[in-house]
Amino acid sequence: MLKKTDPVERILLRHNKISLKSLQQVKDTNLHRGRYLGKTLVDHGYIHTQTLLETLSRELGIPYLKREEFPTDLPVTGIQLPETFLREKVLLPLRLAGNKLDVALFDPFDLYTLENLKVTLGKEIRLHLASEEDILEAIEAYYGDGETAMNRMVEKIGQEDSGAMETDDESTEHIRDMASEAPVIKLVNHIITQAIEMGASDIHLEPFADDLVLRYRVDGILHEVEAPPKRLNAAICTRIKIMAKLDISERRLPQDGRIKLKVQGKDIDMRVSTLPTIYGESVVMRILDRGNLSLDLSCLGFPEKELEIFEQLIRKPYGNLLVTGPTGSGKTTTLYAALQKINTPDKKIITIEDPVEYQMKGINQIHVKSQIGLTFANGLRSIVRQDPDVIMVGEIRDSETADISIQAALTGHMVFSTVHTNDAAGAISRLLDMGVESFLLSSALLGVLAQRLVRIICEHCKVPVKLDPVAMQEMGPWAKNGMKAYRGEGCRKCNQTGFRGRLGIYELLVVDDDIRKLIVSKSSSHIIRNAAIQKGMRLLRQDGWKKVQQGITTVEEILRVTMTDTL
Repeated sequence: MLKKTDPVERILLRHNKISLKSLQQVKDTNLHRGRYLGKTLVDHGYIHTQTLLETLSRELGIPYLKREEFPTDLPVTGIQLPETFLREKVLLPLRLAGNKLDVALFDPFDLYTLENLKVTLGKEIRLHLASEEDILEAIEAYYGDGETAMNRMVEKIGQEDSGAMETDDESTEHIRDMASEAPVIKLVNHIITQAIEMGASDIHLEPFADDLVLRYRVDGILHEVEAPPKRLNAAICTRIKIMAKLDISERRLPQDGRIKLKVQGKDIDMRVSTLPTIYGESVVMRILDRGNLSLDLSCLGFPEKELEIFEQLIRKPYGNLLVTGPTGSGKTTTLYAALQKINTPDKKIITIEDPVEYQMKGINQIHVKSQIGLTFANGLRSIVRQDPDVIMVGEIRDSETADISIQAALTGHMVFSTVHTNDAAGAISRLLDMGVESFLLSSALLGVLAQRLVRIICEHCKVPVKLDPVAMQEMGPWAKNGMKAYRGEGCRKCNQTGFRGRLGIYELLVVDDDIRKLIVSKSSSHIIRNAAIQKGMRLLRQDGWKKVQQGITTVEEILRVTMTDTL
């Protein structure tokens, strides 16, 4: 049994998990009203559930269990406790071994209930900490009628505002009050936590005529999940705006903001974008998990030969190196990994980005603010005067930025940047179309890396498959008789998708003397591409087929992310 120990507030203060100021705010407003303080802090967003339970687990020596760690043979036979009692006290019998009963609970300081439980059942109680949500979901699964966590949270939000919350003349103060109530805070926290648990990169909350749609982008693919009712859209949007420090009274214009928070022990940055639509405000939150950012080039999926050449290029003293591909193809991660590789005390590195996605020690990073005149072009002019060795331009969007980038490369700077084209050779044509002089481009450009991200087959449900004739035809000479291919059947680890994680496929065009002549003569991208192939350039799709052979991904994935390569 749990012995008398420090109250939760003193434990959290001692472990620096909550500030004295935040704790005083809770006490001054009397938010918890005699309830378990840990629950109040969680419900109002002062601390995350996992942080609370992990801290208490270390301090009290009580194991902390997650939902997937609960026994599969619940409910415990021989233990009869009313479902209403389990819900009210937020506890769940886990297993019975002789005279010892394992119990999961959220509040380890409810000694009165634990003592009553011991006397009533005549068992020795062994405690395990678990989140309120996990315990209630388990109770619902084994005792209830199948109601989801989302439904339970929605039920706690008052029904009196139904319909009124989407009107333009709705009181801002009223919506602010709704957004500041514990149920709405908990609902937004649930949406964010669920996305992170699924490994999502984006959260999309979209209002339509009759309902609200909630979708998570996982490994590049959008998946629709259970959404709150549409009547709560304004309250949810307002809560997100408060977190992102946006203007909650402005619902007619788009807004952009940022949220920093700690979820499940991870430091998470979130880029928030709101957009007014005819049915209400649409919100997209981009999740930037700094803990999952791989800054090792060798872990990004580069083939051995291309990795060696790319590392040689990024160490050049000056020149221009481009990374190209559509939005979400991993260009920024590749550039960050390249900067990390060459980030030494003898180099001054400056980046200009829109926005700065990840902070890197030892690198000066600038956030574009076009509303005050800090554009890529203007910022780049100032950067050059800061005597940098390496410059990274987040994206070349216009002729002015392209010209300054090329000039910087020609005047002794190493310049990394990105452009949006389908293949490596297309980036050269894009810059020429922007008005960059061909003789300048040929002198400055060192190489172009095109890339895509493909989903990796889940190792937990990976099974061999036989390639069908269509797949064999698509792969051409890369398909061999008796070749093994694989797919994921779908399991709990991969959310039934068959995939878990992503890896890059690459196409690296190195600019040598022959390619420079073609650039000067303004040859088409098709001619440049063919010349690079003759020199050994491996196409995106060819690198993809290699990864199919290696059992990393599927034929369908390669076809999804690449265009047909016609020679």
